[in-house]
Amino acid sequence: MNRIFGRGKAKGPPPNLTDCIGSVDSRAESVDKKIARLDAELMKYKDQMKKMRDGPSKNMVKQKAMRVLKQKRMYESQRDNLMQQSFNMEQTNYSIQSLKDTKTTVDAMKIGLKDMKKAYKNVKIDQIEDLQDQLEDMMEDANDIQEALGRSYGTPDIDEDDLEAELDALGDELLMDEDSSYLDEASTAPSIPEGLPGDKSTNRDGVLVDEFGLPQIPAT
Repeated sequence: MNRIFGRGKAKGPPPNLTDCIGSVDSRAESVDKKIARLDAELMKYKDQMKKMRDGPSKNMVKQKAMRVLKQKRMYESQRDNLMQQSFNMEQTNYSIQSLKDTKTTVDAMKIGLKDMKKAYKNVKIDQIEDLQDQLEDMMEDANDIQEALGRSYGTPDIDEDDLEAELDALGDELLMDEDSSYLDEASTAPSIPEGLPGDKSTNRDGVLVDEFGLPQIPAT
């Protein structure tokens, strides 16, 4: 059968807007190049006409310039149409790509929502609240234990007013019991020796003392 009817051509990939935009832009660039060549030709004819006198030769050059100008106008119209087509396809392509991105975002959000629902199935709010209550109770028990460990043992209950009165009386007793006999002993202590060693001096009682303030022993 294939020999009689032949094989059908394999279908290629469907056209897409990106390729179409590239093709139209390429055509528009080609038309721009043709317009640039016509502009150069028009400038040449214009310079020739400036140097020529009125007559048949100048009119012939003018006819050529008019023909080139008509071609330029035609190419400019084609270029404008191609540029408008490219712009329209770009806008359409942008809208399609935006819709694709939106769909991708929505699909990702749906997957995220499913994952969140699965995760929340393993989390029980009541269990969390019970756990918080247990932790709070344990902290209170720990504080009670610390207070119990720091409690004083065998300390009688004493009135603070009695303690203050006893403290004031204790200060008075200390002043009364203060022994001042050491001051009397200090007053009767030998005076500090003055002068050089070997000098003869006496103390307050008129007794000869040596350089150290000690009474001298009389020579026998």
